[in-house]
Formats: sequence, C-alpha cells, structure tokens
Amino acid sequence: MALTSKASRFFNQADQREYAFCQAINGIARFPSALGYFQLVSRLGDGWFWYALILATPLIATGQGPALAVLMALTGLSCTLTYKLLKRWLVRERPFISFPSISCGTPPLDRYSFPSGHTLHAVCFQTMLTLVLPGLALVILPFTLSVAASRVVLGLHYPTDVAAGAVIGGLMGYASARYLLPDMLLLLPA
Repeated sequence: MALTSKASRFFNQADQREYAFCQAINGIARFPSALGYFQLVSRLGDGWFWYALILATPLIATGQGPALAVLMALTGLSCTLTYKLLKRWLVRERPFISFPSISCGTPPLDRYSFPSGHTLHAVCFQTMLTLVLPGLALVILPFTLSVAASRVVLGLHYPTDVAAGAVIGGLMGYASARYLLPDMLLLLPA
C-alpha cells in the first residue's frame, strides 16, 4: 500500500512534467488522416497483427519458424501478465483522464497507463525477430515504431509509459530468445 502511494506521488509529478510534450504530440490527432492511421495501427497492435505474424512465422521461416512462433506466443502471454500486474500495482491514470485538454483518439483496453502494453508487446516481438529473423524484423520495424508512437498520439499514454514498455518488452524478448532459442540466434554468440 505504501509503495502504491509513493508511486502515485511520483506519477503525479511526472504527469505534470510530461503534460506539455504529451499535449503537443496529441495535437497530431487533429489531422483526420493521421488520426485514422494511428487508430488503425493501435487496433492492429491490440494483438491482431501479432497473432497473424505468429501464425505466419512457421510459413515464412520453415526451419526455425515453428519454434519461434510457439515461443512468441508464450512470451506474449508473459508480457500480458507482466503489464497487467504492473498497471494494477502502480495505478497511473491515462493522460486524457488527468488532462481534459488531451483528447482520447480511441477507447483504451483498460484503465491505467503505466507501462504501455502495446509497446511492451511490440518491442518484445521486434527484439525476438531481430535476434532470430533479422530480415523479417526490418520489415516489421515501421509497424513497431508506429505502435509506440500511436500510444502518445492517441492520448492513451505518456512518453515514459511507452519508454518503460519498450525497455520491459525488449528485455523480455531478449531473455526469451537468448535463453530459450539459443541455437537459432543469428546475431549473438552462443
């Protein structure tokens, strides 16, 4: 309980510091084409894009694809548990809730903001692909970056939520690929 109140005080201060930057980025959503693009990216980042990629991976890379697909699915479940526990424990309100001048560009999947689950998953999968299938990772990179940007553009997250999601997701993806698929890694010595 004491940790939650400390986190709450910390986030209240951080929210004030990030407000102007958040509001400026959220201003991109005033343009209908940008809003439509980031809403689509956000919707695909809800999981649909990643589910399709996981299902396609065995077809794209017949050698290591099946094992990678299974590991991505299991790591994705770990990511979901991690961000849900952190959100429930740390309780940071979303920018559009704390600051009415920030508009909500699409309905959130849950109430709290820290960390960004969309970014956590996107960077986790991006990291795994980079380590095992770097050619495919390069093709996926623009989508991953768009997912991360969409979270702030749509008023759903602060930049630090996105940064934390990226760090946690990157570490989870790295650990998963490095220690559970060590024979498949193309970039790292065993």
